[in-house]
Amino acid sequence: MDISSEKCREVIEESRRMNKQVFCVMQNRYSPPSVWLKNIMEEKHLGKIYMVQINCFWNRDERYYHKHTWKGTKKLDGGTLFTQFSHFIDMMFWLFGDIKNIRSTFHNFSHNGLTEFEDSGYINFDFVKEGTGSFNFTTSVYEKNLESSITIIGEKGTVKVGGQYMNEVVYCNIKGYTMPELAQSNPPNDYGCYKGSAANHHFIIENVVDTLKGRSHATTTAEEGLQVVDMIERMIKAGKKHLLPF
Repeated sequence: MDISSEKCREVIEESRRMNKQVFCVMQNRYSPPSVWLKNIMEEKHLGKIYMVQINCFWNRDERYYHKHTWKGTKKLDGGTLFTQFSHFIDMMFWLFGDIKNIRSTFHNFSHNGLTEFEDSGYINFDFVKEGTGSFNFTTSVYEKNLESSITIIGEKGTVKVGGQYMNEVVYCNIKGYTMPELAQSNPPNDYGCYKGSAANHHFIIENVVDTLKGRSHATTTAEEGLQVVDMIERMIKAGKKHLLPF
């Protein structure tokens, strides 16, 4: 929604004053594996949640970070957690809620001179509701994106959704549960020398139209967008090492 929770709150306040709606673009929520994860969480098929691990291992190199653009700047880019991986932090929030007891370590392995912020990090935390989690990320993978995955270990089962863009069910073992056949995920957005998350933006546009016409409600509200930004800010604040060269 923004790279500052303060700015997010200003937008929300103004939208309420003007009686307007604000929609946040979190298209990963529409991928079939994401919808499936949301369903099994709401129906509590996994029972009590013990551990959640999210890995986002991507490539963003000099082909992406050009001089004299907004990319790589603290002021306009904000950092990899904002520009590359906020969609996956949103997925975590959507499925499990807020976090606490955050412990973060950041490094800059391969982007010295290219960015004003870290390119890699290890973040550990507890969920407010239940369970513990970790979010591991990097944009230092050689040449192309490697994976975006989530592993959930629960009382009654274990699941993993992986692939390059959290777009395929890799493992499902749940007590008394039969895995349904899911629709095929849309391909990633292709920007030439690099790729991004799933091409689900048309679903967002449809949701905006349906909501404004009173047929539906916003898939991702401004308040949820604010929550994701706030979580990222707390992750960064908890970092014990910032911009350390390897």
